[in-house]
Amino acid sequence: MDVFDKPKITETKTKKRDIPKGLWVKCKDCGEMIFSKELAANLKVCPKCDLHFSMTAAERVAALADEGTWTEYDADLVSVDVLKFTGVAAYSERLKSHQRQTGVLDAIQTGLCKITGHDVSLAVMDFGFLGGSMGSVVGEKVTRSIEKATELKIPSIVVSASGGARMYEGILSLMQLAKTSGALALHAKAGLPYFSVLTHPTTAGVMASYASLGDVIIAEPKALIGFAGPRVIKETTQQELPDGFQTSEFLRERGLIDVIVHRKQLKETIGKMLDYFSGRGKRKFKAA
Repeated sequence: MDVFDKPKITETKTKKRDIPKGLWVKCKDCGEMIFSKELAANLKVCPKCDLHFSMTAAERVAALADEGTWTEYDADLVSVDVLKFTGVAAYSERLKSHQRQTGVLDAIQTGLCKITGHDVSLAVMDFGFLGGSMGSVVGEKVTRSIEKATELKIPSIVVSASGGARMYEGILSLMQLAKTSGALALHAKAGLPYFSVLTHPTTAGVMASYASLGDVIIAEPKALIGFAGPRVIKETTQQELPDGFQTSEFLRERGLIDVIVHRKQLKETIGKMLDYFSGRGKRKFKAA
C-alpha cells in the first residue's frame, strides 16, 4: 500500500433516540418545555408564565371534588345523528372518533359530590370532545344536573369550556339554550345558588345561556369569553376592538364577571362562597 494512501473511514450512523410522545409539553404562551407529569401535578398551569392549559372533565372533577365523594350520573347518555349530517365528515363518524380518542361518550360529565364538605351538583364540560360543543346530550345533562340540585335543595355548579352550539345537530342544539335557562329559572325560584365557572374558551351558545346566568360568575385568568369571535365582530362592526377584548380581565372590569380565580385557589374560593350562601361560616374571600 502506498504510504500516502488515505485509509478508508467507515461512517457509523448513530440511532436517533426516540422520545416517547407526550412526555414533554410546550407552552404556547412562553415557549417553555414542561415535563408532562410536572404539568399535571401543577393542575395544568405553566410553572413559568402561569398559562392555564385545558383540563379534561375528569381532571377538573379530581381538582374540585372532595376525595371519594364524586358519584357520576347520566354517564350512559349518547348523542344521536338525528339529522344524518354529512358535510365534510359524517357526524356519526366524528362522534365515534372522539369517543375513541377521549374515552368519554360526550363533552360533559355530571354528578354529585362534596366541595369543602358542601353537597353540590356539579357539571363539567370537556373541550377535548368536539370542542366542548353543546348538543342535545350536553344540554340534557346540564339541565338534569340543575334539576337534581333543585330536587335535593343543594347548589348547582357548572364549569364551562366550549366553542358553542354543536352545528351537526342544528336547531336541536339551539333548543338547549332555552332548556338549560328554564331549569335555572326554577332553581333560582327555589332560592338556591348557582355558580358558573368560565374557563378557556367559553363562547357562543353556551355563553349565551347557562354560562352567563350564575348568581356568581367565576373565571380563570386570561380565558377567552364571548359570543361571536373577535374577527367576526370586527368585520361586522368595522371597528377596531380594544386591547384584551373578550378576556376574563376585560369582562371583569366591565361587570360581566364577578371574580377571576387562579386554578390553584378555585376549590378554596368556591368553598368559601358555599360557606357564605349556606350560612355555615363567616370566612371572607377576596376578589382577584
